[in-house]
Amino acid sequence: MGQNVVIASDGLDRQRYRAKMRRCLDALGRMLTEGGFDAAPPQMGMEIELNLVDDGLGPAMLNSTVLEKIDDPCYTLELGQHNLELNVRPRPLGGTQSIELEDELTDSLAGASAKARDAGARLVIIGTLPTLRPEHMDIRWLTQKARYRRLNDQIFAARGEELVLNMEGTPLPGRRAEKLRKMQDSILAEAACTSTQLHLQVAPEQFAANWNAAQCLAGVQVAIAANSPFLLRKALWHETRIPLFLQATDTRPEELKNQGVRPRVWFGERWITSIFDLFEENVRYFPGLLPELDDEDPLEALDRGRPPRLSELRLHNGTIWRWNRPVYDISDDVPHLRVENRVLPAGPTVADMVANAAFFYGAQRALATQDYPLWTQMSFQAAEENLHAGARHAFGSQLYWPGAGWVPPDELVLRKLLPMAHEGLADCGVADSARERYLGIIERRCLARRTGSSWQRESVATLEASGLDREAALTSMMRAYVELSESGEPVHTWPSL
Repeated sequence: MGQNVVIASDGLDRQRYRAKMRRCLDALGRMLTEGGFDAAPPQMGMEIELNLVDDGLGPAMLNSTVLEKIDDPCYTLELGQHNLELNVRPRPLGGTQSIELEDELTDSLAGASAKARDAGARLVIIGTLPTLRPEHMDIRWLTQKARYRRLNDQIFAARGEELVLNMEGTPLPGRRAEKLRKMQDSILAEAACTSTQLHLQVAPEQFAANWNAAQCLAGVQVAIAANSPFLLRKALWHETRIPLFLQATDTRPEELKNQGVRPRVWFGERWITSIFDLFEENVRYFPGLLPELDDEDPLEALDRGRPPRLSELRLHNGTIWRWNRPVYDISDDVPHLRVENRVLPAGPTVADMVANAAFFYGAQRALATQDYPLWTQMSFQAAEENLHAGARHAFGSQLYWPGAGWVPPDELVLRKLLPMAHEGLADCGVADSARERYLGIIERRCLARRTGSSWQRESVATLEASGLDREAALTSMMRAYVELSESGEPVHTWPSL
């Protein structure tokens, strides 16, 4: 953020902050016209949010201690004291980079897990930690960083009342649907959402097509990769992160929802023609939650021949949690643009996460380069409805796809999207060995119709049928999950309990 940062403390400061964001927008618009962005081949990146658990498989509130022991700048703190984040080194998309990524992730997580054990914890990669209880969402478990506390305070100040978690789940086999309704006086419920975030660096003129393609794919992604079926002992959506993230950070009381005010966890509302559309919507629709003023004038920076930091615009963007987020960043004094795909859960294994990434990058590339773009044949609302259907029902959902109508996600992937993903990865120069390995995992997962979520749900149902109560069943399931996850074998191969 630079040397001289001023925290907006009154109405006049907030007006200056708003004006500064508009100046940042002007600078971005000028850059998009004049050029100067990084023209390197496509770069991929990944962030993985992690859970720490204790010997009883409950959350271990030890992230600062574990981070100190890991002593690796790729690992950082996250919102909850039982969370860490791994930021993976960016790399080209082509060749055998994805195989090298799998090896690097496996080694890194094994090393970090060993250091975590020294602190009395264990790393788990999962979408929502099933053993979380209401007391783990108390504000005292917020990671001790001023920005997290300020974000919590600003969300509640904007809302003016407690948050409500309110969900009805997809029934376990032979059961009734379970419901969750719980009041929250902190944003700690957001810490239950642990994700895999995929980044793709693209040229400005290619950004809109890649973002639109990512929006088209969101529902399919969560349907075939769901791994978040339990929250606070309830069986909810297959990918409970999707409604949970919305509700845990919602600044709107009921009256503003009824007026159609947009949520900060947002799919969007239209196809775009430029990355500028997304940043302009951010400024137009959303008040600043962390209004910090940088001393840089972005237009003066451009006049002097250097890329502006656009600090206010970037920080504001970080408090609007689009499922496909636009990113402006600077590396080695050269600005670049990225699509940040945020719909996927963490886990179940490294191989599964790299396979999910390969499928996304390949299918996105194929869709983004079509002569007759898919989004010209599909309403934006249909893409959003696909996201919620895929998150709620996974392989049991029906998704809309132009030319196919309403179709189960496994059929859609096997018949249409896998061939497109192969084509897209080949177009990016990805080696045959990498394409076959990771898209083969996706193919076999679809044939087995098994995700991390379906395995968790089936396991808990089986354990409860054997006489265990919900808490004991979740703990037993988690013990098996951790062992199988650490084995590295993809989830479609996991045995039933």
